[in-house]
Amino acid sequence: MAERVDSSQGQLNEANQKRKKNSKVFWLLLVCLVGAGLSLGYWWFFMRNRVSTDNAYVVADNAAVSSRVAGSISCISVENDDEVVAGAVLVHLDPRDFQAEVDKQSAALARTQAEIEVAEVNIGLTDSQTSAQLTAAEAAVLGTQDKERELRHRIDELDRNRVAAEAEFNHAGKDFERYSNLFKEGAGSEQQRDKTSTAFKKSRAQYEATAAQIAAAKASLAGALQEIDRVKAQRDAAKANRLRVDMEKKNLAALRAKLAETRAQLETAELNLSYCTIAAPISGYVAQKRIQVGERVQPGQPLLAVIPLKEVYVEANFKETQLRDVRIGQPVEIKADIYPGHTYEGKVEGIRAGTGAAFSLLPPENATGNWIKVVQRIPVKILLNAPPPAQFPLRVGASLEVSIFTGDKSGPTLRVATSIDSPRGHKLQ
Repeated sequence: MAERVDSSQGQLNEANQKRKKNSKVFWLLLVCLVGAGLSLGYWWFFMRNRVSTDNAYVVADNAAVSSRVAGSISCISVENDDEVVAGAVLVHLDPRDFQAEVDKQSAALARTQAEIEVAEVNIGLTDSQTSAQLTAAEAAVLGTQDKERELRHRIDELDRNRVAAEAEFNHAGKDFERYSNLFKEGAGSEQQRDKTSTAFKKSRAQYEATAAQIAAAKASLAGALQEIDRVKAQRDAAKANRLRVDMEKKNLAALRAKLAETRAQLETAELNLSYCTIAAPISGYVAQKRIQVGERVQPGQPLLAVIPLKEVYVEANFKETQLRDVRIGQPVEIKADIYPGHTYEGKVEGIRAGTGAAFSLLPPENATGNWIKVVQRIPVKILLNAPPPAQFPLRVGASLEVSIFTGDKSGPTLRVATSIDSPRGHKLQ
């Protein structure tokens, strides 16, 4: 009887233990199911349309300030971490050498302008003088040519008179000879002989006078011809002097070209003088200042940098497998390691055209044969919806955690081309 009681008690204990075990399995399965349901729900509502990475950093298009001319630093107006606005003076270079060059070119410009004024006066004076000389010489040539024609006409007329006087002289001589012979023979009277003698003498005198007039006219003609040669030589000299006007004009053109060259040199000198004052190209905060007063700097040498902390953006390096649903314009949640608990909001601005490895200093050579597939990362540019608040500023290079909400897939994956006429970014002051 005691054995049957012990056996029944053992079976009851075994059943209780089995029931407790099954109860534990049930509750364990129930907890697992509830956990799985909660996890699935969390993923469905919070993680299904989201990609995240902690490989993200703050980036800014900072301006590296350098000198355009060689010179010695005479004054530094800022220190590291100072806030500056665009156009604020950062550094002064010693301007004395450049001011001397400006003065030199200004003097050269004034001298060239004076030479141009003198040349313009000389051109007017030379033009009026040579023009008057040429006009007078042309008039003299015409006058002497008219005198020549008059003398030739006079000589022709005297030649005709000489022929008539010669004929009269010959006739009077024959009459005188005939009446003289008749008087000797007693056939003629003395009165007739004297009359013919007088006529003979008169015709001879007229003939000789006409010959003398012809000789004088020919002498005058010879003088007129010489005068013509002289005034023609004067006319040729006046024409040669007119060439001086062209020479003066060409000299004036050369002086004007020299004036333009000197003016350009003066503008260059003034521009170099203005480069002695180095201003901030953009607004931001000074960083990487590595210069001291008295230091000699060279063109292109970095002096400092200006970081536009109010215009920072984010570069998040996502795995290529995460970018299937990422589109431009999708909202982004950003958390900075430096400010736990604070969240920034932004949007996707662009997806880089290549992986980070493709643009590295030594890009991979995947065709060498020693190839191992590695998931690549592609930078995604993210703009903040608003500048960081003053109490939570973002520093360049700071680490971030970025989550992109990919629910809205209507945006493009590539940016639209930007017009060249409307460039983005800052303009040089």
